[in-house]
Amino acid sequence: MSVVNIKDSDVDIIIGALRSDLTSFMNEWRSIFSRFHLIIVKDPDLNEELKIPEGFNVDVYAKSHMDHVVGSSTSVLFSGYSCRCCGPAYYEPDNSSHPFFFNTLYDPYREGADFVRGYPFSLRNGVMCALSCGLWLNLADFDAPTQALKPGQRNSRYVDAVMTVPARAMMPISGINIAFDREVIGPTLLPALRLAGEGKLRWETMEDIWSGMCVKIVCDHLGMGVKSGLPYVWRRDRGNAIESLKKEWEGVKLMEEVVPFFQSVRLPNSSHSGRLCGRDRKGSEAKVGTIGSCFCSCC
Repeated sequence: MSVVNIKDSDVDIIIGALRSDLTSFMNEWRSIFSRFHLIIVKDPDLNEELKIPEGFNVDVYAKSHMDHVVGSSTSVLFSGYSCRCCGPAYYEPDNSSHPFFFNTLYDPYREGADFVRGYPFSLRNGVMCALSCGLWLNLADFDAPTQALKPGQRNSRYVDAVMTVPARAMMPISGINIAFDREVIGPTLLPALRLAGEGKLRWETMEDIWSGMCVKIVCDHLGMGVKSGLPYVWRRDRGNAIESLKKEWEGVKLMEEVVPFFQSVRLPNSSHSGRLCGRDRKGSEAKVGTIGSCFCSCC
C-alpha cells in the first residue's frame, strides 16, 4: 500500500453554525483549526451575524450560497445539522480498506499490525477508502430512547483502533465526525429523508442515518471501503432527550423498514459513480413501502 502525504493546505474542515457566537468553540479548537482552511456553513434559519474570532482561514457559506446550489428546490433542506452538507469537503483516498475479507487484527495497515494467517494474498493490496467515520467520547451517538433511558451514561472508553466495515454490512453514520471523497460519494451525502415534525438537534433528525445507508450500498457496489474508529471527538450534552423523543419516534420506527429496504437494493452495473448510483437508486422507490412518500420527496 502506498503512503499518502496530505498537506494542511489540502484539508477543509466543515463546521455547521447553529448559533451565532462561535468564539469559545473556535478558541477551544484553535490549535487544530488554525492549521487548516475552515468552511463555516451558517444555518439558514439563523438571523444573527456570526461572531468568529480572528486568526483563522475561514470562508462562510450562508443561505444565498445554498440557494445558488439547489435553486428553488424544497426537496433538499439545509437547516439545523443538515447545513454542514452544503459545504464542500476534501479527503485524500488511499487503498487502506479491506471490506471483502475481515482481518481479526483490526487495521492491518497500521504500524505494528499485519494480515493474519489465512488472509488471501490477492486481497492484501486493499481497496480505496471512500468514507472514514470517527467516533465520539463523553456523549456517544445514542438515539433519543436510549439517551432518555440512560441519561447518565457516557462513553469514556478510548479504543486505539480502526476497522473496515465488511461489504454488505449496514451501518448508521453520524455526519459530525467523518471524512470522505467528495468526487466519489459526495452526491449521496445530501440531506434526504425528512421526518414530518423533526427538530434541529441530532436526536431529532434522520438525514445522516439515511445518507449513511446510501453511502454504504454505493461503496459496496463500487468495490470501495468504509472505515470506522479513530479519530474521536469529545461531545458535550445538548438538548432534552425526552422532548427529542417526541420528534424522533417516527424515525425510530421507520428504521425497521429502512434497513431491509437497503439490504435488498441492487444497483445496475452501469452505475459506476456515486452520482449515477444515486440516480439509479430512484428506480427502487416502489419497494420502499410505507416510507415511499419520504423517499420520493428526497430524491
